[in-house]
Amino acid sequence: MASAHGIDPRAFEDPRNNYPTDDQFYASDRPAHPVLPEDRPRGGGPTTTIKHRGTWATVALVAGIVLLILVGIALFP
Repeated sequence: MASAHGIDPRAFEDPRNNYPTDDQFYASDRPAHPVLPEDRPRGGGPTTTIKHRGTWATVALVAGIVLLILVGIALFP
């Protein structure tokens, strides 16, 4: 079996043994123009600044957590 696909030489004339080349096989389901637009373009576009939480909101969050801990200690000594 010296053929590329391991076909018995006596069966070369069988129409079921017609195999496409690698290029034909992989090109069969490709679109005509396989180049896709970039889904995440890099640089050059308009940018918006990230809005961070204000200082007072952070202070209130930390104070709330500390208050919760103190209340928990006070209620369950």
